[in-house]
Amino acid sequence: MATGNIKVTAENIFPIIKKFLYSDHEIFLRELISNATDATLKLKHLSTLGEIKGDIGNPMIEIKVDKEKKEIRIIDQGIGMTGEEVEKYINQVAFSGAEEFVEKYKDKVEDSGIIGHFGLGFYSSFMVAEKVEIYTKSYKEDAKAVRWECDGSPEYTLEEIDKKERGTEIVLHIDDDSTEFLEESKITELLKKYNKFMPIPIKFGTREEVLPKEDGADEKEEPKKITVDNIINNPNPAWTKNPSDLKDEDYKAFYRELYPMQFDEPLFHIHLNVDYPFNLTGILYFPKISKNIDPQKDRIQLYQNQVFVTDNVEGIVPDFLQMLRGVIDSPDIPLNVSRSYLQADGAVKKISSYITRKVADKLISLFKNDRKAFEEKWDDIKIIIEYGMLSEDKFFEKSDKFALYPTVDKEYLTFSELEKKIKPAQTDKDGNLVILYASDVKSQHSYIEAAKEKGYEVLLLDSPIVSHLLQKLETTKEKIQFARVDADHIDNLIKKDEEKISKLSEEEKEKLKPIIEEVIPAETYTVQLEAMDSNANPFIITQPEFMRRMKEMQATGGGGFMGMNNFPEMYNLVVNTNNDLVVEILNTKTKKKQNRLIKQAFDLAKLSQNLLHGEDLTNFIKRSFEMIK
Repeated sequence: MATGNIKVTAENIFPIIKKFLYSDHEIFLRELISNATDATLKLKHLSTLGEIKGDIGNPMIEIKVDKEKKEIRIIDQGIGMTGEEVEKYINQVAFSGAEEFVEKYKDKVEDSGIIGHFGLGFYSSFMVAEKVEIYTKSYKEDAKAVRWECDGSPEYTLEEIDKKERGTEIVLHIDDDSTEFLEESKITELLKKYNKFMPIPIKFGTREEVLPKEDGADEKEEPKKITVDNIINNPNPAWTKNPSDLKDEDYKAFYRELYPMQFDEPLFHIHLNVDYPFNLTGILYFPKISKNIDPQKDRIQLYQNQVFVTDNVEGIVPDFLQMLRGVIDSPDIPLNVSRSYLQADGAVKKISSYITRKVADKLISLFKNDRKAFEEKWDDIKIIIEYGMLSEDKFFEKSDKFALYPTVDKEYLTFSELEKKIKPAQTDKDGNLVILYASDVKSQHSYIEAAKEKGYEVLLLDSPIVSHLLQKLETTKEKIQFARVDADHIDNLIKKDEEKISKLSEEEKEKLKPIIEEVIPAETYTVQLEAMDSNANPFIITQPEFMRRMKEMQATGGGGFMGMNNFPEMYNLVVNTNNDLVVEILNTKTKKKQNRLIKQAFDLAKLSQNLLHGEDLTNFIKRSFEMIK
């Protein structure tokens, strides 16, 4: 038996590791199973090369918990270690990392999750164990089995033992602070969280399986049960397979495996598969997204060689795609690093831009291959696409090939198709192409109809970030202007050279305006007199495009525009000087009747915009009944 001191310059390394990683102490199981997986994969590789004689069988990893003895065992059938290898990898290599670790982090505890970065994965055992033993036998012929033991001090023992089976068994003697890990339910939870898709079968206990009845068997006969190994993982998940070997149903089945509590089927999937300039595989699913932005992130799971790392993929997956679901697996992403390290890492940035490009290419392909199906999915995916157009310039550039602009009549147009369709009818006198849109067909119905009467096309753009998107489109495309259909009278939205003649003279207009302003609340409404068609409503309420758009942008994360943090409710009251009622208001002799006509016309305009509430609504109803009488 040999004893020795692990060479560390800092005293009490284990308490430091334990304190440093306390918030993440559950990762000990992930680290130890990862090591066991590596040892097993190496064995399979050597066997393939012919460096191991004989059949290696179907090696697995087994987890055993003994609550009474306060022990957890992690057993593998991998390549094992010789005594010299234990000396090298456990006592020297890992502890050279330990010295660097202590030197750098002895005064800090906030940057958790970095232990694996220093080659200290095995020593995460001491976050939960007061003593650790290793029983190991190398695959090498004539290698002697050894036992290593350490109680969390720099001292260890190493001795030869009699062990017949190849592989490594790690025994953790759980300390009193960590007895939660002796619960079967807790271990099951951790195995399913971190090791659900590990490439080597992981056994945790046994379970009963009902055998199917043989043909001709008595129906009343009790079904036979057998005890089988409880394998908790799927070693060959869909993302590790070739896309050509998978059918649509395979992708849907894998989605259900990832999200057993999710009842909606995904709309479509994107299989990622790249080996240069970095390695990355994965499957991303587009779920149904509601009209309201639902920023539920933490749906994409990040793996490193089938080992779960995190479901917080900020910095790795572009923001706009974090509403997707699925899996990304890359050996180029370290298992344990801080978020700031990930966001600054060059490989991670390349991965992020690759995913953006791949998603854009998939959308182009879906659009080209089956436009009708793509149009049917548009309302469910538009939030993600519009967010991408706003936040990623390269995605925005490609979006011209698949982004759709639906009309109120449910015709789906690309931007170039839209331009062709509305030119020259919606070109104003300054040569700008004015694109009209509505956000709510019901409440803006009268404005939409007024636009249609002119032969104009009206889009239906109703997502909560549409104001931001329109701003971007206007700044990136030449001589394009968006106007919501209720932002002004239709003739003002698309100004042509011809001007309407007013029934009222300039003198009569000057006389009418203060009469109306006296009744209308000036703090909210600006009165403007316009010559319109005689059949157009006498009073029309519009909201200036600029003010409304800035307000909407502020509400969805664009506050502080031009130093303004709170936009007041401001409207225009457009008075049609060619409408007979307006002429009658001017010519009415009694002030009382004049005011009543103004209030009635004003309230009707407010009612059409859903702006009539409370006492004003009560008074309007009362006044309307009186007028009927």
